[in-house]
Amino acid sequence: MDWTVGAGLAAGLLIALVTAPVGVSGAVFLLPVQLSVLGVPNPAVTPTNLLYNVVAGPGALWRYRRDGALRGGLARRLVVGTLPGVVAGAAIRVYALPGPGVFRLLIACLLLPLGLWLCARTLLPRSAGRPASGAEPSPASLTLLALAVGVVGGIYGIGGGSLLGPVLAARGLPMARVAPAALATTFATSVVGAATFALLSLVSSGDIAPDWWLGLACGAGGLIGGYLGARLQPRVPETALRLLLGTLAAAVGAAYALQALA
Repeated sequence: MDWTVGAGLAAGLLIALVTAPVGVSGAVFLLPVQLSVLGVPNPAVTPTNLLYNVVAGPGALWRYRRDGALRGGLARRLVVGTLPGVVAGAAIRVYALPGPGVFRLLIACLLLPLGLWLCARTLLPRSAGRPASGAEPSPASLTLLALAVGVVGGIYGIGGGSLLGPVLAARGLPMARVAPAALATTFATSVVGAATFALLSLVSSGDIAPDWWLGLACGAGGLIGGYLGARLQPRVPETALRLLLGTLAAAVGAAYALQALA
């Protein structure tokens, strides 16, 4: 217990420090650590990841709010769409995708294309189709996108911000606007998702409830790392951070694809 709690604290801090500036809580990278290093069982790894988001989220959000970046209706519209989706995703995770083999394949299918897309959209010149300054999608489009991401986030335990952020950034929205909205969405949906898993654990068998101590330890590290990452955002080039995130996502996705196929 002692070494896993310490390792979770360190992992949460380091991951959130890198990912918070681009609107990602870090759960998308913490999940493989929980599965392969910390030994969290399935499907308990998903609510444990959501618990991490709940504890870690306020650090970056408080900093963004203090800097005046957490304004406008983008976050509100995203939250309205993702909340019902994350409840559905939690139920799907418990009753349809409990096995580690299927879960690893799902991780690979999400992370590998997401990482490659992040790198490609970062490296493509604007003349190749990348918008110079994107307009916000219509409310209906935002709601449908958020609903789909909410379902995936509920299954995967990532809250959805790591998927919404790249999509909105690829539309040309500035990261200073995308990051706070994506993190706010991740926090809200993670609260609902974690509560849903806790309720499902009362009526279902197996490892469904979160690993409370590990989730709290990872979240405490993420709380510190997220605050520091949000504070560093204006000082770190977006291109470098996006390429780093894309490379990490693609590498983790490829590793889990090999494991699933094996």
